[in-house]
Amino acid sequence: MHLSIRHDTVYRYDPPPAQLTLRLRLFAVDNPMQRIKAWTVTVNGAEMTPLLINSFGDREALWRAPAPPEQVQVSVEGAVETENRAGMLGRWPPHRPAVFLRYSPLTKPSDGVASFARKAASEQNGPLPLLHQLNEAAAEALEYRPGATDSHATAAEALARGAGVCQDRAHLFVAACRFLEIPARYVVGYLYDPAAPLGETHAWAEAWVEGLGWVGFDPTHRQSPTDAYIRLSSGLDAFDATPIRGHIHGESMESLTADVAVGVMQ
Repeated sequence: MHLSIRHDTVYRYDPPPAQLTLRLRLFAVDNPMQRIKAWTVTVNGAEMTPLLINSFGDREALWRAPAPPEQVQVSVEGAVETENRAGMLGRWPPHRPAVFLRYSPLTKPSDGVASFARKAASEQNGPLPLLHQLNEAAAEALEYRPGATDSHATAAEALARGAGVCQDRAHLFVAACRFLEIPARYVVGYLYDPAAPLGETHAWAEAWVEGLGWVGFDPTHRQSPTDAYIRLSSGLDAFDATPIRGHIHGESMESLTADVAVGVMQ
């Protein structure tokens, strides 16, 4: 599938901060499921160039405001050719899977998460059936309800509430995998949904399966990623994988608006 992406994020500050630095992980890269045909990231109209490739295989750039800003616009435009491989990335990127056995603040398991993981493990034989069961179980355990949680909610908190969004379902899947000693990572990207041409970034997870490598799972849509997905960045959890992270010096209130459009190219 040939997909186009337009993603605009506008930050407004009151009063303007004395200093502002943004870390950007908005650079989609080639992998076994996607080929980048065009990709541009700009901040206030200035094109950004990645400075490094981090340990997760993602490209990063830094932007520092030249003067106290009232408004900052971060924009992404791209064209991607995708392939449906049932979520199978293989050994990409080639780092050690054991890194993703480490718990993070948002994926630390509670007694509830541990019980959730044990129940899924008891019903399936073999790693791949178990992971598909976890994917279904995470969707069943958390009703999709925007506003039920916030960006700081942990997997344990979302499970206790019984509701959340794609971030929470991905966190629950990752936390359960790590409890079962299966390496798993949190993924951020875009999803083409013809029923919702305007939306937000999407979150899913990838787990390590011996003999297959990394395999993607999307608990929100109860499937593995298809050619409708564009992978952007990954990490231990949502905070670790966030595509834009800011650092402010000075007293300032921040607000933001974001618009995402993913379409099929003719």
